[in-house]
This record gives sequence, C-alpha cells and structure tokens, in this order.
Amino acid sequence: MFDAASPLGHFRRALPPSRVPTDGVPGPRTPAGTRDAFFDNVKYLAIVLVAAGHCWAPLKSDSRVLEGLYNVVYTFHMPAFVIISGYFSRSFDMRPDRLKRLVTGVAVPYVVFQTAYLLLRRFVGHSPEPFDLVSPWYLTWFLCALFVWRLSSPLWKLVRRPVPVALGIAMVGSVSVGTGGALDLGRVLQFLPFFVLGLKLEPEHFTALRRRWVRIASVPVAAVALAVGWWTAPRLDDSWFYRESAAQKLGAPWWTGPLMTLALFACALLLTAVFFAWVPRRRTWFTALGAGTLYGYLLHGFVVKTATYGGWFDHAWLHGPLGEILVTLLAGTVVTLLCTKPVQRVFRFAMEPRMAWAFRRDAAELAREREKKEKAAARESVTA
Repeated sequence: MFDAASPLGHFRRALPPSRVPTDGVPGPRTPAGTRDAFFDNVKYLAIVLVAAGHCWAPLKSDSRVLEGLYNVVYTFHMPAFVIISGYFSRSFDMRPDRLKRLVTGVAVPYVVFQTAYLLLRRFVGHSPEPFDLVSPWYLTWFLCALFVWRLSSPLWKLVRRPVPVALGIAMVGSVSVGTGGALDLGRVLQFLPFFVLGLKLEPEHFTALRRRWVRIASVPVAAVALAVGWWTAPRLDDSWFYRESAAQKLGAPWWTGPLMTLALFACALLLTAVFFAWVPRRRTWFTALGAGTLYGYLLHGFVVKTATYGGWFDHAWLHGPLGEILVTLLAGTVVTLLCTKPVQRVFRFAMEPRMAWAFRRDAAELAREREKKEKAAARESVTA
C-alpha cells in the first residue's frame, strides 16, 4: 500500500548522491557497492501494481475480468513489497543510529502523512470521522507496520523457527476481533509472516528464481491464477486480501480465519515467486525509480482519494474495457512521476527529515566518524 508497497532512505550523509537510497530500506547493493537493479525493479513494478489496484477498486464491480485481476494482484503485490522490506531489514539492531533512522525515516513520516490524509478526508471528503493519529488510515498502515516489524527484527533472529511462529501469530490475528483499530494491528499481524520470511531469505534464494525452468513454469502458474481469480471474483469477498479484519467481521466462522491465512500465505508465496522470476535483473529505464518508491506510494493516495471524492471515477465511459485500460495507464504514469528525483527533492522534508536537533550524538557514532576521518587523512598522506 506499496513501494505496498516497499520505506524511506536514511543514509544520505554517509553515501554519495548516486548511492543514496530513498525508500527506507538499506539500499540493495552488490559487492561492488552499486545498487542491485533487480530489487529496484521489484519495488518499482510492485508500486505500479499498488497504484493500479487502488484505481481499479472503484471500477471493478462492473467487470468480472477486472475484479479477477484485482484479486490476483492483491494476493501478492503487498506481500512481495513486505518480503523485500524484511530482506533489507536483516541488519537492523538496536544501535542508536539505526533507531534514530527508524524514527526519522518511518515514525515521523507516519505522523506527517497520517495528519495530511486525515485533513484530506475531513476537508475534501467532508467526513465527520474523528481526527485520530493512532489508527492508520488508507496508506499509512504500512509505515506503522514497518515500524513495529523492524523493531521486532532482533527478536526474530533468536527464534528457532521464526516463520511458523509468525504464521501462528497471523492466524491468531485473523480471529482477533479487536485488532482493526489502534495501529491497525490486524494488518501488522497478518502481514508479519512475509516480513519474517524476508528476514530469513538469502541472496541465493533470489538467484534460484533466475533459472530458466522456473521462469517457464511460472507462465502456466500465472495463467491458472488468472483463471482462478476470474472464477472466484463473484464468490469471494475481496476484504480477505486486505488482511486487516478478523474472520468474524467478514461474516465467516472464526475457524475460516486461520485456514484463509494459510491459504493466502501459500498463494502469495507462489505468485510472488512468479513475479520475482519475471522481474528484469538488468538495469532498465525504470530501475532508478525504484529508489523512490515510497514517495510514489504515499503521494499517489492523494491523487486517488481526490479523484474519488470528486466523482472522477463515476463517469460511465470509464467502466468499460477502454476506460479501465486508460485508468490503468494513468495510474502507472502518475506513480512513475511521483517516484522521480524532482518530486523526491520537493517532499524530502517530510519523507527524510534530518532532525539533528532532536537527537544527541552517541559516542559510538562519534568514534566511527573519527575513524573515517583518520582513514581519509591517512589515504591523503599516502597519495601526497
């Protein structure tokens, strides 16, 4: 919900401009120190799917094909983004500088954008709902969830079987009626297994998906998924794919919650593997945009909500095949523009605030800086 989604950049001071990640996850880097194109490509394509899905929502009730495609995309697009977020959270610990980055790169943007979205809802949507910073609304749930998940990262490194344990917690979340309010705990718990899985993945797991037979096998899997999505469109409540509500709130027996949690987890993993298998490994025209996916994620929601409040999706001609294609292309174009460098520069104050005034510099950080300066001085003296 997604760049899910992918997070914000925290390393602007330590890295040259061409290497600064702007998505909150430590930058995907190769041994040579350059960004790994594959992960940037994954984040960009996932965020395009997120934006397209949000624009399909007002139209899908008139098209079984679009509703089936919507269900397929919602099965895996945020799980894929959460897995990548977990993968690049593997080095997180309670070191003061990393905690500071977590606050400035996740918690502060959450407060800023939660406030902005609530103001949009109040004054543009004319909603009487109360102003509540504790209960995430619309897209801000991902920042809230990422904050909780990343804080828990050191604990998952100690657990003997972290993924089954996280799945058990997600199953409990699927039957806990009171988890949908404060902090949007329903999503925090039900998406947790994907984050924990990302923590446990290694580079070779992604390399395995490059095999030719995997890419070939993914084609019939994708075709079957689309067929199943079309068949289930009128039969399945798409609220299951949001993973935010207990089964009882969806009008289902409580025991269906754990079963759906396991089924959706398996389906999401399968379709995420298909997605990863077909993402380009080389640099493409959109690779550089992968560094700004959270800008696209958080900002495109203002466009979608404004269009919804303004009745833009109510035009009858948009509810046909040509209109649906046009809306999809516009969604991709808008979110692409929002991931670009000029937009990042404009909104960096909200997404990546430095906030040096708010934190004391710990001794370890000062020591690391002194060590860097000494090494730089030593190199200069050798070259001289």
